[in-house]
Amino acid sequence: MLHVSDLSFRHGERVLFDRASVAFSDGWKVGLVGRNGAGKSTLLKLIQGQYEADGGEINLMGRTKIGSVPQDPPGGDIPVIDAVLAADVERTTLLAEAETSHDGMRLAEIHLRLEEIGAASAPSRAASILNGLGFDNDKQSRPCGEFSGGWRMRVALAGTLFSNPDLLILDEPSNHLDVEAMMWLTEHLKRFPHTLLMVSHDRDLLNDVCDHIVHIDNQKLVSYTGNYDFFERTRAERLANDAAQQAKIAAQRKHMQAFVDRFKAKASKARQAQSRMKMIEKLGPVATVPVDEKISFNFPSPDQLASPIETLDGVSVGYAGGPLVLNSLDLRLDMEDRIALLGQNGNGKSTFIRLLSDRLQPREGRLRRSSKLRIGYFSQDQEESLDYEATPFDHMNRALGPGIGEAKVRAQLGRFGFSRDRADLKVGQMSGGEKTRLLLALATRTAPHLLLLDEPTNHLDMDARASLVDAINDFEGAVVLVSHDTHLVKMVADQLWVVAAGKVTPFDGDIDEYQAKLLRERSGRTAKEGKAKKEKKEKAAATPAAPPVVSEKVKRGPLKRALEAAEKNIATLTKQRSEVEAKLADPATYSGPPTVAADLQKEKLRLERELAHAEHEWLVAQEAFEAA
Repeated sequence: MLHVSDLSFRHGERVLFDRASVAFSDGWKVGLVGRNGAGKSTLLKLIQGQYEADGGEINLMGRTKIGSVPQDPPGGDIPVIDAVLAADVERTTLLAEAETSHDGMRLAEIHLRLEEIGAASAPSRAASILNGLGFDNDKQSRPCGEFSGGWRMRVALAGTLFSNPDLLILDEPSNHLDVEAMMWLTEHLKRFPHTLLMVSHDRDLLNDVCDHIVHIDNQKLVSYTGNYDFFERTRAERLANDAAQQAKIAAQRKHMQAFVDRFKAKASKARQAQSRMKMIEKLGPVATVPVDEKISFNFPSPDQLASPIETLDGVSVGYAGGPLVLNSLDLRLDMEDRIALLGQNGNGKSTFIRLLSDRLQPREGRLRRSSKLRIGYFSQDQEESLDYEATPFDHMNRALGPGIGEAKVRAQLGRFGFSRDRADLKVGQMSGGEKTRLLLALATRTAPHLLLLDEPTNHLDMDARASLVDAINDFEGAVVLVSHDTHLVKMVADQLWVVAAGKVTPFDGDIDEYQAKLLRERSGRTAKEGKAKKEKKEKAAATPAAPPVVSEKVKRGPLKRALEAAEKNIATLTKQRSEVEAKLADPATYSGPPTVAADLQKEKLRLERELAHAEHEWLVAQEAFEAA
């Protein structure tokens, strides 16, 4: 459905694509990957016609409808739900025309088309998407302008998903989302029936959703079948094979060249030497296997402090002039802690980080710190304070203070992958990933005992994220982390603290168990909401009302089939879960390798997550069927 043929594009003096080609089939879910600056976002803009290629062609099949998240999210007085409904331009236009048209034939055509696109169930579908992205019924009715930029970007994402395009293009969709919303988005994209092209550095999202990976490699587009993990393995094997082949060719060349050098002047061997010279020419030049330069970094080690390094006794905190955000906190931090904060955006995770960093003072209770405690604080908001006309060297030199020699300044920057040239480049010319690494370098310049990281992976590519995992795991101090990147949380955190309802509470389990718990809770909430809606409809049915123009024409057949499919899916998953539970209850399971029982436990958790989601889908289908 999408063909890129011999694409060439130059951005300034840099060549991003040189006769690059790739083809996507209908229904593929494609992850577009590559190093920062390789041209991922540029390719998305070329496909959408926002940039014009220097050469080659980009062809879309038929009248393909493309959907992407707009750069400017909706604002003003329009309610959130209406902003999402407006994203379906065809439905909005047809409904407006139905209000004014007096042509009976045209009205029949309009209603037929509205029926085809499921216009009657549109409000329910829009509300379901918004709910999945964290908007409850109250938030859905509030004006867009009341929300922060991150929440309005969620509205824009909801509108794009609701429009149900033939080709869905997403550029880092996990930004601005918390773990709860990421879980919902992952499941939604897995069920998306059309073609998806997505740029993301979230490994779990690429693994769970994508069935193809396209890698921007040396100005070419290389397609791989499978998810991100399979792509990594396949590419590593290909590079190893290429390196082995080149080594073999180099050895042949060396052997033949030695023969030529030895015998070219000897008459009896001249013919053989000439023959080998021709063979060397046929081998061609020795090609080097391209290897991406990997940026690695590490955090300086602090001196050891006795635990606890921070203690909270009955602490409550909020912002000046506002209500308390968190209250009655009784917690402690030790030097060896690796803590990830979980909870919906707006619940107070960043507030808690600011409290620990001494950027917010307790209103009540007592917060005690070790007198020698040094704290490193990272937040993406700090990017606004960077001087874009200054260099990383200038920033670090100022931060370390007078009397620090150039060698120490460059050594700290070198920890985070800044060569001399990159350290002397103006910040305004740096990529988003380089700015993030600069902020991390500044946050850790004093070798802190406690490192507070608020969404540190934004703008970091896969290699940089892997380096961050290594740096955190090698760090000898305490870490408190806020991140929507579940892979990062899995790799570094040994404690989960949930921020909700004004509290910070340790969670007894890992991230998979936390996600399963969220799905069960969401399913329970949906069931209660569905029951309340049903009672409301029954009450309204007692009062005669004019039937809606569109609803009375909707056929119930497709909705009934969707409901039956959902019921069948629940039955299948329930049966599978029962089979796994039976194996776990069998003593013979535990007489074999311990990995068998562990794998069964993981399978049970997976089935519980899918079952909770399936029950949610059944409730949505039931509501749509009853509404029709």
